[in-house]
Amino acid sequence: MNTIAKLICITVFLVLSNNNYAVEIVYDGQDCFNTVDDNDITATGLLIQSKFEVIEDVGQGMYRLRLTGGIPRFINNSGAVCIDHVTALGYFGSGSPDLTLPPQALESVDATGYFNGHELIILVNSIVTDFSAGRGAFSTFNTSRVQTISNTLIFDYNPQQSLFALKKLVKNKSLTQTNGTTNSTFPFRETVSPSSNDTLLDKPKILIPVSPINYQLR
Repeated sequence: MNTIAKLICITVFLVLSNNNYAVEIVYDGQDCFNTVDDNDITATGLLIQSKFEVIEDVGQGMYRLRLTGGIPRFINNSGAVCIDHVTALGYFGSGSPDLTLPPQALESVDATGYFNGHELIILVNSIVTDFSAGRGAFSTFNTSRVQTISNTLIFDYNPQQSLFALKKLVKNKSLTQTNGTTNSTFPFRETVSPSSNDTLLDKPKILIPVSPINYQLR
């Protein structure tokens, strides 16, 4: 690393560590048309911004972040990219006993980042539901399908251009759901899968973007 690059890298460290929580990295893209299918990278044409903002310096290269807008959605062997603004942020529900307030889509979600001056790693988790809970014929019932989603984004830092280039995304989804009937000796069945990305007990996805996905440092 040359002298100028070292100075820029040091400056980034100083900015991030001096409690200046206005620091953020931003990627401009288009909203995903399909809100739930990870393999559908069709864009709506509507502009949207994925933004990670520093909200706390934890120390030793660790930072608490706030994600707004969502994260890029892409698949291996394709250069198309859109921004997933629904499952990347997820939902929050109060569990109100009167059932008048269903889970609401979040506008932002917390994330955790680690930066060593060369590589930035961000972990962000969310939880989503398909709101499919209901009762059927013959006293059958089912809860909604609930998925927890983990996204780990790995960036390379480019000090000359003040940007973070996304080089890998590791995605994992889990699934839980209960269904059954009140007239059975075994009244319900619970499905719990720690990894259900495309099928039950599937492996986490390791995605490598074909086209550049660059977050600008601001």
